[in-house]
Amino acid sequence: MNSWKDNIRKVVPYVPGEQPKVDDIIKLNTNENPYGPSDKVRSIRLDLDNLRKYPDPKSSLLVDKLAEYHKLKPEQVFVGVGSDDVISMCFLTFFNSDKPVFFPDITYSFYDVWADVYRIPYEKKPLDENFNIVKEDYKKENGGIIFPNPNAPTGKLVGLDFIEDIVKANPSSVVIIDEAYIDFGGETALPLIDKYENLLVVRTFSKSRSMAGLRIGYAMGNAELIKYLNDVKYSVNSYTMNTPSLVLGSAIIDDEDYFRESVGKIINTREKFTAELERLGFTVLPSKANFVFVSHKTVPATEIFEKMRENKIFFRHFNAPRIDNFLRITIGTDEEMERVIKVLETFCSATK
Repeated sequence: MNSWKDNIRKVVPYVPGEQPKVDDIIKLNTNENPYGPSDKVRSIRLDLDNLRKYPDPKSSLLVDKLAEYHKLKPEQVFVGVGSDDVISMCFLTFFNSDKPVFFPDITYSFYDVWADVYRIPYEKKPLDENFNIVKEDYKKENGGIIFPNPNAPTGKLVGLDFIEDIVKANPSSVVIIDEAYIDFGGETALPLIDKYENLLVVRTFSKSRSMAGLRIGYAMGNAELIKYLNDVKYSVNSYTMNTPSLVLGSAIIDDEDYFRESVGKIINTREKFTAELERLGFTVLPSKANFVFVSHKTVPATEIFEKMRENKIFFRHFNAPRIDNFLRITIGTDEEMERVIKVLETFCSATK
């Protein structure tokens, strides 16, 4: 007899960053924003009695607010439970060809998980020796394309001309640009969605909007792409967005001054931290994200990783080919990064 296990869908799951259950730590391993919500958002009172009702399946409050903010029509905006949910819906909706989907070999490690779960063929396109995306690799026959800009975990950015060249070369495929980190120094591909009907741009509230706990993500594209996404969403779960997320998410969009202020702080801290790391003998890839990707010239990444944990400082280490001697370090507050530098300075000088 066949075992019941023979019919189970088996995949290697995505491994999220560690969420330590200890106090008094500096948590720089999951790219969260060190600055919480503004006073405007904190002052909002939720109608708890209203939670007995289902939320609006169309998420109109948030969709309309995002459309207004980005100067789009509401039918050009799709929202979901974090950008992970949005991109998962994109894989399920748009990547249905026998041809492989293309994405980089060093990138957000959820992409191949979704492809495996949905049984979508895919090819990982190698970054070059400097960790750059090779544009020509994405001009071959494919069933879809996705990559982050800036890329993760490298933090490296490509320009708008680079993206347009890829989109233009693939009129038969949906091209998805994952802009989770775009607010930290990049140029968005959003202006291209009116020019190319096969382009989708995905964003999240988890990074620059300081709201990873709310789980809000969204996609922007032409109305036909968005309709197809909603058709799949309503076929899976009509009520994906909860009422508090819709209310608080809409309020966050109105707080532009605070948003710009907190993003500016992170960018300034990133540049100062990068200079200090280089002084200590680190190689730091040029980053336009809220993190840096680094390796030390003499001290192995695993040793640094463990030493920092001993000091209650958490980095992210990926035990993967080509990047196993790198660490990804989220940018925290100035005070947190100064503490990091002090610990690194002591450890790195002691191991020379």
